Amino acid sequence: MNSVGQDQHSSSDVAGPRVIESAIGRSFTLHLWEDRTRGEQWVPSYNTKGLALVNDEYLRIAGNNAVDNGRRTFEFASMLPGTHEIVFEKRMGWKCTAEDRRVFQIHVTENGKG
Repeated sequence: MNSVGQDQHSSSDVAGPRVIESAIGRSFTLHLWEDRTRGEQWVPSYNTKGLALVNDEYLRIAGNNAVDNGRRTFEFASMLPGTHEIVFEKRMGWKCTAEDRRVFQIHVTENGKG
């Protein structure tokens, strides 16, 4: 999934939104950890006119009969110039509210220069 015209980013526990620079036509990836043993699943919310989800993969890192956790990789393509926000909420199937939240601000330029 790592190709020309693509940037990769991992989430952190830093307060505030993480800022990512992109350009129209470029893709970027975001990596988030999930513990599927607990029923965790990251759910993104974003403006589908400005950004497009082009890939969503889960790589199981540790697993056996009792444990299933790994890295979830989301690949987005930048479609429109401007500032776009992606909000990921860590959801549990049995819980009505989000367990955690990650916010990314995506600054998209027309020519790749801020």
